[in-house]
Amino acid sequence: MKKEVMLVTGAGQIGMALARRTGFGKKIILGDKNLKNAEAIAEIMNNAGYDVVAFEMDLSSREDILAIIKKAQEIGEIKYLINAAGVSPSQAPIEAILKVDLYGTAVLLEEVGKVIAEGGSGVTISSQSGWRMPQLTPEEDRQLATTPTEELLSLPLLQPENIKDTLHAYQLAKRCNEKRVMYECIRWGERGARLNDIAPGIIVTPLAVDEFNGPRGDFYKNMFAKCPAGRPGTADEMANIAELLMSDAGAFITGSTFLADGGATASYYYGPLQPLA
Repeated sequence: MKKEVMLVTGAGQIGMALARRTGFGKKIILGDKNLKNAEAIAEIMNNAGYDVVAFEMDLSSREDILAIIKKAQEIGEIKYLINAAGVSPSQAPIEAILKVDLYGTAVLLEEVGKVIAEGGSGVTISSQSGWRMPQLTPEEDRQLATTPTEELLSLPLLQPENIKDTLHAYQLAKRCNEKRVMYECIRWGERGARLNDIAPGIIVTPLAVDEFNGPRGDFYKNMFAKCPAGRPGTADEMANIAELLMSDAGAFITGSTFLADGGATASYYYGPLQPLA
């Protein structure tokens, strides 16, 4: 029996959780900049009965994105996409955050959208951070959504003099992710496929531990302590959402962002996490 092909980028806890929940019975191509990370996740999943092949790829490189798509197509039509690759504000400088999280994600959604199989579905991971910045103008939002991918990093609002720090760059990148999902879901829809976004809050992963121990550690710990849920989330809880979005139960959902942050954003605007509270 020919297997459906699932393309997964980002060999981390969230990517693995989503792939485990939705990837059974499928051929999974798992890409990561660090091949050893991809091979480690592939081994764990293969030992649990999945069918995973590790692939070295850098999300910031269009050539690498095209290469992993080609690899997947050698096996069959790509029917599913999970994009969980990215870097955090404590892990990378402004330029890298914009190149990976903003540009790379935009290219991936664009290129997979050109070949996604009918009935297919994709999920990309953004962040609550896209909701934690001053509102952009309608024109700026439109620019993030529709600017050709190779021109994105030339936009005025993404120039160094207009970005305060790595957190601001990350916020802009994640806002762009949500807008690109809205834009690209139109093109995916022309192929009979759907595309959505999950915006997690604080999720316990190695990346989050880096944040807890980084310069904004106290800020993040305070955030989940004072959000309505009173705790950080887990990767499996993000997989719960992906399971809906990538199944027939979510057939009427496309172009949407699901904010899953334990109420932290609500608390930021209207509760004890308000900046002036």
